[in-house]
Amino acid sequence: MGTVRKSESGEDIRTELPEDLTEVSDFLCAIGKQIKILRERAGLTQKQLAERVGYTEQLIRSVERGVRTPQPELLIALDKELNAGGLLAIARNYVMSAKAKARVRHPAWFRDYVSLEDVSIESHFFATLGIPGLLQTEAHARAVYAMRQPPLSEEVIEMRVAARLARQEVLTRWPRGMFSWVICESVLRRPLGGWDVHAAQLRHLLHAGRMRGVVIQVLPLDRTEHAGMGGPFILITPKGRPQHGYIEVQTSSRLISDPDEVQIMNARYNILRAQAHGPEETLALIEKILGER
Repeated sequence: MGTVRKSESGEDIRTELPEDLTEVSDFLCAIGKQIKILRERAGLTQKQLAERVGYTEQLIRSVERGVRTPQPELLIALDKELNAGGLLAIARNYVMSAKAKARVRHPAWFRDYVSLEDVSIESHFFATLGIPGLLQTEAHARAVYAMRQPPLSEEVIEMRVAARLARQEVLTRWPRGMFSWVICESVLRRPLGGWDVHAAQLRHLLHAGRMRGVVIQVLPLDRTEHAGMGGPFILITPKGRPQHGYIEVQTSSRLISDPDEVQIMNARYNILRAQAHGPEETLALIEKILGER
């Protein structure tokens, strides 16, 4: 929602709050460039244009740079002021539609993490409730989204599944980062989506566990020591940046950059790896579970 302040002349000036536009940045940059070309063709500065349409100079500057969303009213006002002949006015529906699709593709609380994942050189996961997203099959991902409460629409489910599968490209591109997972055995024994879906998911884990640069370990149910009772977490190192920690619960998340906290999470993860089965034992356990049906 925007805020309103007074200009020097006493008129209402509308501004916008910062927003996450990662998913639609290219599209908004194109709209911004069109506005800049039309403004310069009209011989107006950003300040002059802002005064004419009743917005701030900062907002006009941000819209032209593609870092703020031009609201429908602004696009209509700019179209009229710059004699765009409907070029900007017609874009208003596409702008809002693109933003809506971006919100559907990745929930807002998850986008900060995804932006780091795409440029990570090292990622480590501790999973207690479900198969981590980067290791999910398409059928498993669809089953997980289909059982969400309150229910998601079919359109949202398909978009979320597509987004999840797209994230998995980090496992197949080269150069590839280093990845490891410690997964609680209970996750492997919970047949989400039915046994057929689950069996295919287990076979996929066997395939992933044999990939170079990928280590999967299972924390067995019979362990009397468990360093991860505080819940699941992720350690991720973006290229050229310090390692971060990431935790989430329900629809809330936290990206952790404090070095002391990240160090503690690292120590905890190392203990979990020591408590878990080794990679070969893990693959053997997965095959055993598959053979139990």
